[in-house]
Amino acid sequence: MIRLQAMPMNTLDDARAALQKAVEVEFGTLPPYLYSLFSIPPEVNVAAATRIHSVVLEEMIHMCLACNMLNAIGGTPRITAPLYPGPLPNDIGHLILHLYPFSPAAMTQAMAIESADHPHEFPDLLAAAPETEEAGDSIADFYRKIDGLLAALPDSDWAADRNQIDDNQFFAGQLFPIRNYADARKAIFDIISEGEGSALGPLDFEGEMSHYYRFQEISRNQVLVRDSGSFAWGGPLGVDWALAYDAISDPGSHDFADEPEAARLAQAACDAAFTRMIAELQGAVEGKIGALGRAVRAMMDLRMAAHVAFTTPLNDGRVAGPSFKVIAPAGEPA
Repeated sequence: MIRLQAMPMNTLDDARAALQKAVEVEFGTLPPYLYSLFSIPPEVNVAAATRIHSVVLEEMIHMCLACNMLNAIGGTPRITAPLYPGPLPNDIGHLILHLYPFSPAAMTQAMAIESADHPHEFPDLLAAAPETEEAGDSIADFYRKIDGLLAALPDSDWAADRNQIDDNQFFAGQLFPIRNYADARKAIFDIISEGEGSALGPLDFEGEMSHYYRFQEISRNQVLVRDSGSFAWGGPLGVDWALAYDAISDPGSHDFADEPEAARLAQAACDAAFTRMIAELQGAVEGKIGALGRAVRAMMDLRMAAHVAFTTPLNDGRVAGPSFKVIAPAGEPA
């Protein structure tokens, strides 16, 4: 479980700093999830890939909602790319994130990121019940603290319609502008609910399985099904770890200097697409019309480049997916 270091939250500036941290946390989860998703070849492990893809889309929505909240109280979101392996941004410690290909390690890490304070235990129709997770502060706790601080802000601190991303640009029906505390509270509820579920069960506010339990389904290779009015672990999901590409972990730490040119070019193409995605996301949160759609197209370009990378052999026969590095502008350090 991620533990968030305490930070003061008493003033408007504290609220802005906390929401910037939330933006970076939400964005920081994307590369680990995408690396695992992209390492699944087409038309295999479909149920697992569908679950990971749905989480990726919702994490993008969460990041945009955090940006909307920050813009609504006069802040300016900054979209920055962390390095992997490494902690989530702003000294969120006790969990070093890696870029793992689709594997049990990737799902264990994802569950640690998304874990609820007290994960629900369900009867297993086929085997023994899972071990419980260690309790501790979670990302949801952090958002609850933000909610308390935002609730105390006067109406004069809210700037309606300032650089808001809404569903007219993308994610129809899921993104919405933040104009006041009531809107912010709904956004926080949605983010917490989709991540860890509710106190009553594994479903989020839309009746869908929350992120933690989607990853747990993949990890266990079992579907969480309704059973006698509650839930239980049922039949197999159809996971075959061996069908993932034979990819290295943490390509950002790999020396590609002596690797085949095709592998180096594949990495360069991934870096270029990721850099475009970051730039367009920054434009979107600054109010540039159409930038979010262009960011999503850049993500699609990144997926295509990642497919090339994951099918281009290294010298040892394995492959390497994208390292999610940003290309520094000319004259600036990488």
